[in-house]
Amino acid sequence: MPSNEPRKYWGAVAPVAPAATIAEQARQQEIAGLYGTLALQVYGPPWISLTAAATSTSKLQLMSWVALAFTRSPFETAMAAIDVDRISDGRFVLGLGPTVRSFSEGIFGCPGYGKPLEHLRETIDVIRLVTQKAHTGELKTFKGKYYSFDWSEFQGSAPPLRVDIPIYLPAVGGPMIEMAAEIGDGLIGHPVWSVPWATETVPGHVARGLTRAGRKRSDLHVCLAFYATPNYDRKQSIEDARGCTAFYAGVEQYEKYYVAHGYGAEAKAMQEGVKRQDYQGVASLVSDEMASTFVLTGTPEEVRAKIEPAWRFADSIAILPPVLTLTPEKSAAYFETIIEKVCM
Repeated sequence: MPSNEPRKYWGAVAPVAPAATIAEQARQQEIAGLYGTLALQVYGPPWISLTAAATSTSKLQLMSWVALAFTRSPFETAMAAIDVDRISDGRFVLGLGPTVRSFSEGIFGCPGYGKPLEHLRETIDVIRLVTQKAHTGELKTFKGKYYSFDWSEFQGSAPPLRVDIPIYLPAVGGPMIEMAAEIGDGLIGHPVWSVPWATETVPGHVARGLTRAGRKRSDLHVCLAFYATPNYDRKQSIEDARGCTAFYAGVEQYEKYYVAHGYGAEAKAMQEGVKRQDYQGVASLVSDEMASTFVLTGTPEEVRAKIEPAWRFADSIAILPPVLTLTPEKSAAYFETIIEKVCM
């Protein structure tokens, strides 16, 4: 990112809260000068939170982080994207990802996960087709490996505000990073990426993906994301990072990433603990060093210093507390610290 441009930080809004609370969170983030805000999808769709955020803001970018690609029809995803983009007056970014197989097939009960990269590529093809053609009368049929559509009875839709709603793709490992660089409008870094991984490993994969597509670096927005627990009590900062580290290390599909960092044995042990639903026991397996590798721990000043090298590659950065494994009250306190003492 050019050094003379203001740094672009993302905040986030609560996935489950009253509309007035979400709207106020977004308003405060806009007042603070943040570039955008994220609405997480864990289970429910992210569109609802983003719509509430749109009502109290006029400049803040609004991104789904990330909408699950295989748990709903890509036609529905496209229509939701058109709606949120119109409601927000053209400020929507569709963050779209496959999630892991156990979530998609197990928790959501959606068969046909298949090969996630080719499945996601086809999903994006459908979404772009719909956003570009649904209002023109040209939407007829689509036949692919994962989807088959017959739009002969489709009555058309109102013209979208934008036919080219940006699609940002999340990634953990190299193949997905390269695909994001090849076909995405943006790359979303996984928040468990270590800073060395994001600054030393990721750029090479981005370059390969861009080269395959004949694209330039300026054609891709790189949004890096990091979990952080900035706390003047360093011991508590590390303690609050353990659960998040264990949660992701226990995902079998992420094993190669942890092996690359030298934590393969720990990841295997955590996978076994997750299968037993022994989440407390799994968290106890996370050493201080491991917690501080995958979550930015320490004082706010130390966290800010750890992030600094990432700005040599990032166009924007999201710094997030590990909301999946902290109480809402503790997450809110960390968000406040992040905005006031890390981003500013």
